[in-house]
Amino acid sequence: MSDPVGFLTALTRALSTLGHYGEGHPAVARAAESAYGRLLDLQSVADRLEFTFLTGEVLFGRDLLGALENWEWSSRLATAGIERLEITGPVEEDHFARFLSHAAGVLGLRADERADLWQAGPSTIRFGRVRVGGAEPAAEPRTIATLSYTLKEERDAVAFLHEEVGGGGQLPLLEAYGVVRSLSLAMHGGQVMMVPLLELKEFDQYTTTHSINVSVLTMALTEYLGLGPGAVRSFGLSGLLHDLGKVRIPPEILTKPGRLTVKERTVVEAHPVDGARMILEGKEPLDLAAAVAYEHHLCLDGRGYPKLHYPRDSHYASRLVHVCDVYDALRTRRPYRDAWSSEEALEYIRARSGSEFDPVLASAFTEMMRTWDNRIAIQAA
Repeated sequence: MSDPVGFLTALTRALSTLGHYGEGHPAVARAAESAYGRLLDLQSVADRLEFTFLTGEVLFGRDLLGALENWEWSSRLATAGIERLEITGPVEEDHFARFLSHAAGVLGLRADERADLWQAGPSTIRFGRVRVGGAEPAAEPRTIATLSYTLKEERDAVAFLHEEVGGGGQLPLLEAYGVVRSLSLAMHGGQVMMVPLLELKEFDQYTTTHSINVSVLTMALTEYLGLGPGAVRSFGLSGLLHDLGKVRIPPEILTKPGRLTVKERTVVEAHPVDGARMILEGKEPLDLAAAVAYEHHLCLDGRGYPKLHYPRDSHYASRLVHVCDVYDALRTRRPYRDAWSSEEALEYIRARSGSEFDPVLASAFTEMMRTWDNRIAIQAA
């Protein structure tokens, strides 16, 4: 059992034992001692410990702990307001025991404790909800620590990814996976799901900003449709990489304020093929992401590009990303037009449902965005 998994397992066992027997029982002391030992073992190899608890997933730093997928305690901790647990330095055993007592109170396993008093002074153990930077935190039943979260690192990581591929290098998969996990964390950083979208500030940031927004919208829609965590992540990665081929398009064409020439349009319309090829040439070929990169400009009625030799249906993920791609493109200010309002973009999608867009996905996306318009946090890029 890996150190972070072993520590979390021992920690929750201690909390459960405390709730069952109460303080002072020998079984509680043994469980607390075991969890503390696991903590010391983990701290011997990592100076700073950061755990994030999402529905069905646990992150250690930016790494997904696969052994704890669909772990009951992850949802239980997040629901109680312990979405993030940070241990930033040495912890004395009695201090750890007091932390267990407070955490058990927050979880409702024992008489209520004031988590704000626990974290009012200096402490190497902090826990609380994650808040997307720039968004107003949701009303909370308890006063607990709020750990801020921004998208700057994710934007920088995607910019690096595009620079590497644009310079002829291979796709940096670790960075791509890390961005998707971080975006998932930002989405689930409150009592209700939040949709954090980057706001375009400069036109040359469009590809980076758009990639992040489409990934977020894709994961939101995939989850809204009831697909599992694995599908949410893989669809989100596909959304992040859908426009990878645009790194081969000269900036003067991408940011041209007027109508494109026939030659320039041919360059632009090559990006789905270029993107799919770059993804497949990576160290770990991503078949789904490559399919989405190739198909995301194909319409339900056969229009779009690239032109297919034989008519066929696009992959479900491609049809889903296509809706999210068009919505974010319309909502973003471009050199040749102003940004559309959310309602205008949704009406465009509704009007083309059944011809350009999959009608089921178009309907679900429209319903989701109208329901969640007050849960969209706009981040400055």
